[in-house]
Amino acid sequence: MPSDHDVVSCTSCGQRIRWTITAAGRRQAVNAAPDPLGNLAVYRDGVGTLRSRGLNAERPNVEAYEWRSMPHAATCTAPRPGRSGRGAPRQRSGVRPARWQGWTR
Repeated sequence: MPSDHDVVSCTSCGQRIRWTITAAGRRQAVNAAPDPLGNLAVYRDGVGTLRSRGLNAERPNVEAYEWRSMPHAATCTAPRPGRSGRGAPRQRSGVRPARWQGWTR
């Protein structure tokens, strides 16, 4: 069972998370509590860095030194940036320029 010394709060939703390093060297937030339904295997490497790897068909089970965790992006309750979800299209305004006719010689 992992200790709580590296647990922080998500700045968007306030849930408890841990920051891990993926196999590609990128940072990834995972939920702090182990989750039996998670699709990530999280472990500490030899120097104490928290690492994560995806569970796939090649290695579908966790090893003895790993635990399952859920990526925080899958469970974050904060609204995601992007489209506002308006159903109606935006009303156009202004003058539409004429189609380019090319140079006349």
